[in-house]
Amino acid sequence: MDPLGAFAPLVAAANLPRWKDTQFPYYDIMVDDPSEKRISPFKWSDEINQKVVLWSGDITELDTEAIVNSTNETINDKHPQSVKLMKAGGSDLAKDVEANVKACRTGEAKLTRGYKLPARYVIHTVGPRYNIKYRTAAESTLYNSYRSLLALVRENNIRSLGVSCVHTARRGYPLAEGAHIAIRTLRRFLEKFGSDIDLIVFVVTGKDLEVYNSLLPLYFPRSQSEEDFAAYHLPEDIGNEDGEPVIAERRIRISGDPVLESPRQPSAAAGGGFEESVTISEAFQTSVAIGSHSFSKMELDFDKERKTRLKHFSSQEKSLNSRNERYAQWLDCAKLTDHSSMQALRCLYQSGFDKHGRAVVVFLAKNYPASSVNLDKAILFFIEVLDCIVDHPYVFVYFNSMSTRDNHHSMNLVKDVYSLVDSRYVDNLAGLYIMHPTLWSKMLTWWITTFSLSLLKPKVYNIPGLEYLYSRIAPDQLDLPPYVLEHDIKVNGTRYYDPDQDAAIGAL
Repeated sequence: MDPLGAFAPLVAAANLPRWKDTQFPYYDIMVDDPSEKRISPFKWSDEINQKVVLWSGDITELDTEAIVNSTNETINDKHPQSVKLMKAGGSDLAKDVEANVKACRTGEAKLTRGYKLPARYVIHTVGPRYNIKYRTAAESTLYNSYRSLLALVRENNIRSLGVSCVHTARRGYPLAEGAHIAIRTLRRFLEKFGSDIDLIVFVVTGKDLEVYNSLLPLYFPRSQSEEDFAAYHLPEDIGNEDGEPVIAERRIRISGDPVLESPRQPSAAAGGGFEESVTISEAFQTSVAIGSHSFSKMELDFDKERKTRLKHFSSQEKSLNSRNERYAQWLDCAKLTDHSSMQALRCLYQSGFDKHGRAVVVFLAKNYPASSVNLDKAILFFIEVLDCIVDHPYVFVYFNSMSTRDNHHSMNLVKDVYSLVDSRYVDNLAGLYIMHPTLWSKMLTWWITTFSLSLLKPKVYNIPGLEYLYSRIAPDQLDLPPYVLEHDIKVNGTRYYDPDQDAAIGAL
């Protein structure tokens, strides 16, 4: 279908590389007991992957039949992307919005023509504002935004769609959490209605591109090994069959006589596949005396009971509860903090996965100005980056390369951060690799892991050069600045790998 009045520069969506054809690593997934192997609910499908594109570019130049405009309730968002889209559509688009759309509630979507845009249609939708206290509501609303825009796609027989991020940092929504909902909702849509659509283009830029590159393989695996890898890295909440977030405790079982029926275990005669109902009234042929039931008994004051229970908590349990509460407060703050200044330093980030499928976190000491950085912001950024990673096994690679005294904090700060974060950070840490260690750094590491942070000691590995690191993490999974390689060559030369020394390092 030809676009209407397409005056903007054109990017032919049909020529963009499909997800099926993109390069992907081989994942070496080892399972001790095959009977306990996890199974991903999102199967490898070339048919589905052929309909998906991940593209970093200007959505106003894309010639898909429809594009998504993430805006505000009055369709006059001042974000540069939304402003550019409305401007590219011309005055007719603005008049259409003013006359026929006027407003769009959060979680809803409205359709207009594209006018001067290459796209025939624009789907306007409003994502939620994020507040950690109302996380469930935000997730449900974000899902509703995607569901609403996809409903318009089907209603109008739209065959190709350019989707920008409905969840936005300007509304406080964590990028990774929003991306999980977006990607899985579109995956479920393609599973159910794939015959109704030819192409979905994820249009993302900047930090969103990094997030989508890391999460798309979980929901759109491109090989059997990637599907197996995804089974171990998907979050616990993957929604229902439509991708909608599900809260288990809010599920309601509806029966024909909900007051007088309760579930009974399935019987053999019923085939064992469904619950039977037992009518409670049959068990009460005589009068039902209120006084014989527990709900009529006098109970002690709840607050007093709770205080009594708390008295029996050990000091260790109280300390753990206090630590968890403190971490939750820092996490809440991290979600609402602008991390752009820390991101600009490019000192801490996730960089692919190791040969065992574990996430790799990189810290570049040289890029970290310890003497001038805001410590609170640094800790909040550390929590923001790692909180979603430490749910699963991961490795932390600390590059000491070319760092100076100005790049290092005191050991007391390291201990303070250790006491702040929750147990996942240590429990799921598979290895702390210290790259290009010096004699001084080795002494400090030994001292602190021996006398202060003993749980870390068996997880620390001093790795003298990149060639030894490559035997643990493939080079294409490491995003490193040129100075690291230059320093490695200066210190070690070339072709210095020694298998015996590698085995002595450990953590293979």
